[in-house]
Amino acid sequence: MEVCVEICAGPGSVEMIRRFHLDGREIEVSDNLDQWHGADYRYFKVKDEDDNVYILRFDESEEGWDLIIFQSAKSQATPSHAHAHLRYGSEEGH
Repeated sequence: MEVCVEICAGPGSVEMIRRFHLDGREIEVSDNLDQWHGADYRYFKVKDEDDNVYILRFDESEEGWDLIIFQSAKSQATPSHAHAHLRYGSEEGH
């Protein structure tokens, strides 16, 4: 899977991902959520305009990008549950 990333300078000159191309599909980044360093790697956690979350890894020695994790916005949604409250032994005799 080919990943091409466009970087821009964010606040304090921190590198941020503006958009990336994944197998020819352009993905606009709406939010840079986090970034951290590993041994010979830099990781970027970003969100797209549809609220999907991606973790991209930059290999500093090879100067190449990989998609590590994709989480669909649909899988992040938690269903709401209706809760029934039962009352036993009501003082009003109901």
